[in-house]
Amino acid sequence: MKIVTDSGADLSFEECQQIGVHMVPLKVEVDGVSYQAGVDIDPVKFYDMMDASPTMPITSTPSIGAFVEVYEKLAEEDDEILSIHISSGLSGTCNVARQAAELIKNARIHFIDTLTLSAGEAWYVLAAAKMREANRSMDEIITKLDQMQKAVYTQFTLPDLKYLIAGGRISHLRGLLASLLGIKPVIEVSKEDGKYYDKIKRRSFQKAIDGIVELVLRNHAAGSRLLAQICTAANPEGGEILKKAMDNIFQVTWLPVVKLGTALGAHTGRGLVGVICADEDALPAIP
Repeated sequence: MKIVTDSGADLSFEECQQIGVHMVPLKVEVDGVSYQAGVDIDPVKFYDMMDASPTMPITSTPSIGAFVEVYEKLAEEDDEILSIHISSGLSGTCNVARQAAELIKNARIHFIDTLTLSAGEAWYVLAAAKMREANRSMDEIITKLDQMQKAVYTQFTLPDLKYLIAGGRISHLRGLLASLLGIKPVIEVSKEDGKYYDKIKRRSFQKAIDGIVELVLRNHAAGSRLLAQICTAANPEGGEILKKAMDNIFQVTWLPVVKLGTALGAHTGRGLVGVICADEDALPAIP
């Protein structure tokens, strides 16, 4: 079995190589220069480049040809491929991959639309790689990833809405009004359609970080045993604040902090703070 993903998972090209996963990069253009997210642009320096650029960054999905090339190469070694992708509610990447798969005649390509992004997507990729190493069947892997989808939540906040507004990821009107009023939204990635929805509004960024914890409490009782991971866009201080606030209420097993990658950071800008979390008892057992 071969596993394919995209750079929306915020796993670097090297990290994917280490676990035997083939990553097809999204593209990001900053100040007229195009880069492959996760391959040839540093996620830390990227925010400095954004700040210095007179224009908004532009992102694009991989081409159909890029997926066809990867699928054809892998099909020569194994005719069963699992392709795991960033939410179809936020990117056309999964749809492009499906179109490419229709052109591949010598492979059975199975798709997972994670309906999430960044570390949330990476959880699926890493779990699939572990199960493959344990010789689990494709059906079992897909079943357990479906169970994971029911358990995992992604929530975040950010200090500036201009990049989300420019990228069309939230309603222009609601986003503009929030910016004018100085409101900071606490956003959840929907399990139904994989899009962004603001669930809580706060008057300051600090209070919005506290609002993330409030949103987590809507899904998990205080004292719950959670598996969680902080994700930030060049904001380690904000990530630490969120981590401490979570630790005050839940029993958290923490995974390493993730730096929000360039393909996603282009739509948020510097400062985002978020958490990916799940009740440990609701997660499927992964070898």
